[in-house]
Amino acid sequence: MTGASGWAWAAAGGVILGLIAVDLAVHRGQAGMRRAVLVSAGWIAAAAAFGVVVILWRGGGAGQEYFAAYLIEKALSIDNVFVFALVFQAFAVPAAYRHRVLFAGVLGALAMRAAFISSGAALLERLSWAGYVFGALLLAAALRMARGGVRGDPRRGLVMRGLRKVIPVTDSYDGARFLTRREGKLFATPLLAVLVVIETMDVVFAVDSIPAALGVTTDVFIVVTSNAFAVLGLRALYFVLAGAMDRFAFLSTGLAVLLAFIGAKMLLAGVVHVPVAASLGVIVVVIGSAVLLSVWQQRRQAAAARPHNLQTGHAGPAYQPALLGPAPRPVATEDKHDGAVDSADATARTRL
Repeated sequence: MTGASGWAWAAAGGVILGLIAVDLAVHRGQAGMRRAVLVSAGWIAAAAAFGVVVILWRGGGAGQEYFAAYLIEKALSIDNVFVFALVFQAFAVPAAYRHRVLFAGVLGALAMRAAFISSGAALLERLSWAGYVFGALLLAAALRMARGGVRGDPRRGLVMRGLRKVIPVTDSYDGARFLTRREGKLFATPLLAVLVVIETMDVVFAVDSIPAALGVTTDVFIVVTSNAFAVLGLRALYFVLAGAMDRFAFLSTGLAVLLAFIGAKMLLAGVVHVPVAASLGVIVVVIGSAVLLSVWQQRRQAAAARPHNLQTGHAGPAYQPALLGPAPRPVATEDKHDGAVDSADATARTRL
């Protein structure tokens, strides 16, 4: 396991904290599409600029590892956006409050992933067979993702039941507050429940994404920083992709192929050495092909529907993303909430 000196960690931490402060200032209020696109592009540019610094500082090999790990995490993080939309719909989260939940969720995810990365890298260094375990986990995740999964209702399961044992949860929102007081008693609002569900889901996501990044490099500094730049851009990415997520029909297939490739690479590490440059090329080709195929299918379907619309004399149904359709009403009674959520189980099936 390699790493960096204290000054490098301090400098990277300062840059990331500065960018978080800028992102928080820019994202005040409800995000519009134009602003979300600009902020998302800004995070990508910042990640690329940091990669250039890594190349100038530690050489091309380290730079290739950084960009490969970043692309893996960025591609897998898109799946998180699908789940964000599912959770927001299930809990009927008002659009004006979503940026607050996403910001808190992303910061929590960053802290948890840093701990996971350190633990995973230590295992790979000290236990020679840990790489085979991670490789097997990635292959299993790829198989489940390729087979598809059921998007469960995140209001029903263990996470919500566990939260209610710790603190009572109100049936209605109180602005953008996570906690509120009623008759002198402290309550959690549904917004805190949403945050807990999202954080729990990210733990499940990390089981796939972090071993995938460690399959490219065991350098903790590179994995942590690439993960940070990928995750911190998620909030803006949600507002960019939320209205067009179901147009990426081949994305899940591409992610499954990517996980299978990294898993096989880890399992065969003692037999076949795959250069980082080759891994980077595979990542770009797989994700790029998935996006291009999705766009091609979307255009073909639109072209096929056009003659029918001309014959019938109407333009056909308006595009309505399934995950962002009419949100269900919040559960009105305490009894209905008691049936609530196995978020981790629902998430595992969602990710799969």
